[in-house]
Amino acid sequence: MRSGPQRPPKGSAPGSAQERLEAELQRRGISRGDTSIYGQTVRRTIEPGHEPQRLMDATALQRNLVACAYATPSPGENRCAAWVEVVFGRLGICMVGGDALELYQSYCPLTDTADLKVGMIVAVPAHPFSLGARGFGHVGLYIGDGKLMDSVAGEVRTVPLELWLTAYGVMAEPRWGWLGSIALG
Repeated sequence: MRSGPQRPPKGSAPGSAQERLEAELQRRGISRGDTSIYGQTVRRTIEPGHEPQRLMDATALQRNLVACAYATPSPGENRCAAWVEVVFGRLGICMVGGDALELYQSYCPLTDTADLKVGMIVAVPAHPFSLGARGFGHVGLYIGDGKLMDSVAGEVRTVPLELWLTAYGVMAEPRWGWLGSIALG
C-alpha cells in the first residue's frame, strides 16, 4: 500500500512533474480542475517573495538536523511521524510523541511559505492515499532549498516541496511549525 500518488512510468506523460501529478490526481477522481473533491486548491505553489528558507541560510543546528535526517532510515510503513521524531532524537532534542495528526494540531500553525524554516515539520491532518492516513495524516521535514524529506512505504525520500504540498494538500491545508515548539533557527 503506497502512501501517496504513484508516479507514472518514465516518459508516459508529457510536461513537468507538477503537471503529471495533477493529471494523476484528476485520473484518480481526486481533482476537478483547480479544486479537489474535498474543496482544497489542487496546485500549491510558492509565490515570489514567499520562498522558504534556503539551506545555506540555516543555522548550524538546522544543518545538523538535515544531516540527521539523511542518516535516519525509515522505521517502517505508516510510521512517518516516528521517523521525524527519531531524526530529532538523534540531534538530542526531546522526543515528542504522536501521529502526524497530533503533530499537525499541536505544532503546525503556519501556512505562509515565507515562514517555513529548515528543520520545521510540514504536515497534513489527513490525505486520501491510504486508509490510515485519512485518520492520522502525514508529516515530513523541510530540509531547505524547496525540498522536503518524509518516510513513505517504508522508505525515506526527498521530494520537491511544491509537489508534496500539492499531493498531500488535497484534503486539508498543509501547515508547518517547530516540533515541540523548539525553534532551531
